[in-house]
Formats: sequence, structure tokens, C-alpha cells
Amino acid sequence: MGIARGVIITALFGFVLWVLIPIYVPRPSFIPGFAPPPDMWPRTVSIIGMVLGLLLLGLSLSKKTQAIADPEDAGSIRGDTPLPTLLLRFGWSVLAFALFVAAVSLLGFLLASILLLVAMLVLTGYWRNRWVALIVAVALPLLLYLFFSSALNTRFPTGSLLRALGV
Repeated sequence: MGIARGVIITALFGFVLWVLIPIYVPRPSFIPGFAPPPDMWPRTVSIIGMVLGLLLLGLSLSKKTQAIADPEDAGSIRGDTPLPTLLLRFGWSVLAFALFVAAVSLLGFLLASILLLVAMLVLTGYWRNRWVALIVAVALPLLLYLFFSSALNTRFPTGSLLRALGV
């Protein structure tokens, strides 16, 4: 099972790297100064994804890994959680990402990211310690936003609602 996952992950990120990025991410003929090209981050994520897929493939071929856990035993992966509950959580996660896409244009990237992280923390069960979860949900998107906007001069959507309020 791990071998198939490794091959699928590697193939997916390879498809993105060699087919989708060259077609859908335009690369200008002139890039001024030290500005990164528009395809830098999609390529970086795709290469990292391929490396992780190859790592999973390599670890799945290892006899040590096969001796530790039987990959066919789905019960050991999900514990005592019933399958309908896991499918419901997956549905809520897909809905949260869809709402995130809609919220970015309305609330802006930063607020939408904070709300998405709160939703993901609730859905994964890490909401028990609320104060720590709230600090992480606010601080992590804020730090990433500040890093990318100031250090790399990346622009993020501000959102129509925030623009109307003058924020």
C-alpha cells in the first residue's frame, strides 16, 4: 500500500511540475533584479512533494518498515474512530477549504487563513487546549503573512469587505 501511495504522490507532483506549471504559470522574458519568477513557489512545492513521495516509496520498500507496521491494517491507522465519522470529518474539511476560497475574496488572505486554521484545529481535535490553539491559529498565519509580505515582497488579497471598511 505504501508503494502505491509513494508512486501516486510522486506522479501527481511530477505532473504538476512538468505539465501544469509550464502551461498555466506564465514566465516573463525579463525579471528585474533579484525578484523571483512567478513559477518559483509552485516549482518549489512540487519538487518537495516529489521528494516526499520518493521518500515514502523508499521507506515502503524497506524491510524494517514492513516489520514495524502492517500497512494493510487500517484499524491501526484510524484507531477506534468509525469510518462514517472519518468521512464526515473529511466532508467538513472539504467544505472548510471551499469556504476559505470564498472568504479570501471577501475577508482577505490573512483573516481567511486564521479562520481556516481554527476550523482545521477543531476538525482534527486539537481544540481541547483552546488558548494554545487560538494562539497558534492567529500567530502562525500572521507570521507567515509578515514573512512573505515583508521579506519576499509578496502581495496577498486584502478582501473586498476590508477594502470597503478602509482597513
